[in-house]
Amino acid sequence: MSDRLDVPVRGGSLATYRFGSTRADAPLVLAIHGITSTSRAWLAVGRALGDRAALIAVDLRGRGRSNELPGPFGIEAHVDDLLVLLDHFDLQQAVIAGHSLGAYVAAALANGNPGRVRSLVLVDGGLTIPGSESVDAQVFIEDFLGPTFRRLKAEFEDSQHYRDWWAAHPAFASSDVDRELLARYADHDLVGQPPRMRSSVNPEAVRVDGLDLFKAPNASSIEVPAVLLCAPRGMVDDPNPMQPLAIVQEWASRDRSRRRAVEVPGVNHYTIAFGPGGARVVATEIVAALAG
Repeated sequence: MSDRLDVPVRGGSLATYRFGSTRADAPLVLAIHGITSTSRAWLAVGRALGDRAALIAVDLRGRGRSNELPGPFGIEAHVDDLLVLLDHFDLQQAVIAGHSLGAYVAAALANGNPGRVRSLVLVDGGLTIPGSESVDAQVFIEDFLGPTFRRLKAEFEDSQHYRDWWAAHPAFASSDVDRELLARYADHDLVGQPPRMRSSVNPEAVRVDGLDLFKAPNASSIEVPAVLLCAPRGMVDDPNPMQPLAIVQEWASRDRSRRRAVEVPGVNHYTIAFGPGGARVVATEIVAALAG
């Protein structure tokens, strides 16, 4: 189930959706998706949570049903939007979950507003990406995102063609991701009319947000409780993880009272949140953060 609520922010409204528990008294968790993604990245985690908690999953500025919101974009713009959401949902001190870019946005929010953050659940993101040092930022982001970035310039005949594109993506092709959830993810991202449909994601938002990854404060400097879940495989199910376990363990070792490193076995950068096994681990950590 997903209940849409549009929240007024700079330039228009930010679309949010509720996944997980439908109980009126269920604890709420703010959930932030990745750089070319949408709120539907949290469908599997919402299913895994069941009745234990509800996710308030946002379509970030420039994506999904928030794709017509204007710039300026960037991580601080997202932080400003999320502070509005926290106020709107009366979350004075929230558990915040972030996947990929969402982890960097969550970390930036915690760095600038630690009093608003109870705990962070960072999902394969938040620390410096290996290989991103001393390189052209724009070239690195486009190469790193690979086919996921190139799809922003592509057109699709209809929704089935877009579903097929995602099903064939290297991260999903041999995975156990629920195809019905993947179809819902694809459908939410698709805009326009056949035969010239396209992703809802604004490429300029991706460009600006990607460049911000190189300069915004990340999880290395947070001072709130946090767990960082990392995948052993990368963006295209390759053996080059976005957040290698050794780097995450070193991060955790610098503040053992508040930080934990968890490698989720058998997943890549996408299936750590989209797949049933990864989603169960993420949901378990969200529940633990709420109880902590």
